[in-house]
Amino acid sequence: MSILEVKNIHKTFGRTEVLKDINFSLEPGEVVSIIGSSGSGKTTLLRCLNFLETPDVGVISVNDEILFDSANPKTQLESEIRKKRLHFGLVFQNFNLFPQYTALGNVMLAKELLAKEQPDYKTRRKEIHQEIQREAEKLLRQMGLGDRMNNYPHQLSGGQCQRVAIARALALQPDILCFDEPTSALDPELTGEVLKVIKELADQNTTMVIVTHEMAFAKEVAGKVIFMDDGLIVEQGTPEEVFENPTEERTKSFLASYTHL
Repeated sequence: MSILEVKNIHKTFGRTEVLKDINFSLEPGEVVSIIGSSGSGKTTLLRCLNFLETPDVGVISVNDEILFDSANPKTQLESEIRKKRLHFGLVFQNFNLFPQYTALGNVMLAKELLAKEQPDYKTRRKEIHQEIQREAEKLLRQMGLGDRMNNYPHQLSGGQCQRVAIARALALQPDILCFDEPTSALDPELTGEVLKVIKELADQNTTMVIVTHEMAFAKEVAGKVIFMDDGLIVEQGTPEEVFENPTEERTKSFLASYTHL
């Protein structure tokens, strides 16, 4: 059974059609890498999955639950948006950490805000806070940041900030973890440490959608590769199929610039 089903997604901005009839599925524990040139629609697709953008047409389902259906206005109510986002964790290109919070505070923040909505929060406030803190500390240690928990973002390297952002996304235990060019804002020497963490998550069967320009990494970590161009999914398949035996000319032309593949 697929954990994610994306059907017939279209998205326009003004007169520009950015996504055109996007269809794909994702199995539990599977990693899909989305590749393609800038402007091909990759980031817009991620933003639609995370309900930062609303598709014009299409259906998005997680675990057989329809989260969005353009034919059903009830699935588009603003009051439902936050609950839908909890199915997805999104790691941005530029970290988007809150500068006024420590690494630990950044990881704890969203879960603490959600906890305040629980009916027993006032009576169990201290206990809930301690539980959230323990989980956040565990995640930061998993990211190799056990000695950086009390540092603020300006005291961390770019790679460390991105690892805090990954821990923050994992804190809400999403069904699917999404990455939007997770190394694009990093110096080359810091890229490896972030890719290592993502590879470890893949080895732990974390379900992930990764938009990346790191072709060798996409080939290594993904079970499925999607190549997008001009708002279309031009080709999708295993890394071997897409990278070694592409069938579409646009895919071949794109990959030709990556001679190390």
